[in-house]
Amino acid sequence: MAFDPLELGWLTPASVDFRERLRALQIDSPECGVSLYQLASHRVDSAQAGLFNRTLIRLRVGGADLAPLVPFHLSILSNATVDLIADALPIAAARHRVALDINVAPYDQVFQQAIDPNSELHRAPSDAILLILDHRWLGLTTPSPGSSDRIANALNRLTELLEALQSISDTPIIVQTIGMPAHPLFGSLDRRIEGTARDVDTLNKGIAGLAKDRGHFLLDVATLCETVGTVHFHDPVAWNLYKLPMASRVVPLYADWLGRLIGAIRGTARKCLVLDLDNTVWGGVIGDDGLEGIQIGQGSAEGEAFLEVQRLALDLKRRGVILAVCSKNEDATARSVFREHPEMLLKETDIAVFQANWLDKASNIEAIAKALEIGIDALVLLDDNGAERAQVRAALPLVAVPEIGNDAAHYPAILTAAGYFEAVAFSSEDQTRAESYAANALRAEVKAKARDLGDYLDSLDMVISHAAFDALNRPRIAQLINKSNQFNLTSKRYSEPAVATLESDPARHTFQTRLRDRFGDFGLIGVMIADASPDGSWDVDTWLMSCRVLGRKVEWSMLNALVGAAKSRQVPYITATYRPTAKNSMVAEHYDSLGFSRTSVGQDGAVRYRLSLSGYLAPKLPFRTNE
Repeated sequence: MAFDPLELGWLTPASVDFRERLRALQIDSPECGVSLYQLASHRVDSAQAGLFNRTLIRLRVGGADLAPLVPFHLSILSNATVDLIADALPIAAARHRVALDINVAPYDQVFQQAIDPNSELHRAPSDAILLILDHRWLGLTTPSPGSSDRIANALNRLTELLEALQSISDTPIIVQTIGMPAHPLFGSLDRRIEGTARDVDTLNKGIAGLAKDRGHFLLDVATLCETVGTVHFHDPVAWNLYKLPMASRVVPLYADWLGRLIGAIRGTARKCLVLDLDNTVWGGVIGDDGLEGIQIGQGSAEGEAFLEVQRLALDLKRRGVILAVCSKNEDATARSVFREHPEMLLKETDIAVFQANWLDKASNIEAIAKALEIGIDALVLLDDNGAERAQVRAALPLVAVPEIGNDAAHYPAILTAAGYFEAVAFSSEDQTRAESYAANALRAEVKAKARDLGDYLDSLDMVISHAAFDALNRPRIAQLINKSNQFNLTSKRYSEPAVATLESDPARHTFQTRLRDRFGDFGLIGVMIADASPDGSWDVDTWLMSCRVLGRKVEWSMLNALVGAAKSRQVPYITATYRPTAKNSMVAEHYDSLGFSRTSVGQDGAVRYRLSLSGYLAPKLPFRTNE
């Protein structure tokens, strides 16, 4: 049977006690957010989704700790009726570890809401504005064979809307591509004639370019429409009766696509694919069947299916996903396939951490996360064994474990359909991330042999550099600002256009930090923004770092760069704020450890600090500089 993404088959069915478990959640329930995440990771009907939404609202309003779910306020502006979508979104977002709060602007008042600063759209606090606009709003309802004006007019209208929104607010915008209309006018000839439904192809390239040039996020509804088929995506009856922008059956999948995009914006996308081996990466059991007996490679349907699994893993690695192995096997036996089997696409060097032993998989997965120095919630386990999947879900609920059935031919489609590795940017750092994490294992070996921390840091031969924000690195800077949650002192967010504004503002001082050592280049790993105050001091608006470089004294080097720049402008002191969130407790003592003095504590728990620069002495650090 073919895999149908509309079924959301990578999710497990909702348990019989789904409703009871939701109703049992109270404001003071232990690990309330983990329970919500677990419940969201099931296939549900509309009634169950509605109960989930009401429970989420009840807990959020009551002040419950929803970690590991991160808050996100979304406003929706549309020419269609989106109530059904709004009902499906919270549970889909929670599945990607986001606690979503939604504000829907009045139906089909797109420009009215956009240009009025007092409208419902602009009055609501928003982390992003989602534009749900279809071909009808863009003036593509009626074909105009031979006309070349429709696309330019549609893009001009969308550009006017974006400019209107940005003239009032710098809130990030999520722009959608357009699903292909279902009925061709000329049949196959449509693709050769301007002014037909196939114009949407050209329009979508323009929309994608517009979003990129203006620093907006893109939700690729066109690809979603292609994935499910235009005749399934569009429902003329639902449009005529209720003005629904898509068939009701498509809504849960659309909501999941949007949920994973918001998760990527907030930095909750997964980082590591953990691979089982027997009957997952190859067919058969290597310990029983031997090299000659396992199924892999050309010549058989089963062998070619497993090759496709490996090919997808390699493709993910090339775009920055870390690969690890977790297999119940003898280590030497498991590695022999990577080293000796001529049909293996995956090589041992592609695997950052290789765990093959007879321990339970949950323990090995914890060891993988520890070795890579990433959270358990960054991992996805691909495993053909249903019992092993269930055991890992129970022991480590924050690990993503898709249901994949028993036919390897469908594994790649299921894994990609689940959207665990959604991205909103792609940089040179992303391309080398897998190698960077693999190098961490080598660093760990060096650390184990070092006499002390100072000896270890000196042995790494680290080179650090600090510079102001620039256009070349703007996408990566915005990516880091929006995805960093743990080492983030204020958790303020800036879109790419906002970062561009910072670059040219003389009252705002920006710093980007890069690090490399003898094992590899970490790339851009730190960001600071300091604002000039009327009294001549500087106030730290943003300070964040990648957790990959913790324990290396990078924060001291960043402080030295900040102090040096401030002193050159005769700044007398620096102030700063630690604003606690559900995920940044690790930096609660950050400013204390750097010698700042506490000056006040707010009712919201925010702590204010001050550092006098007159007596500041830069400590000796284990870096060479490359300013």
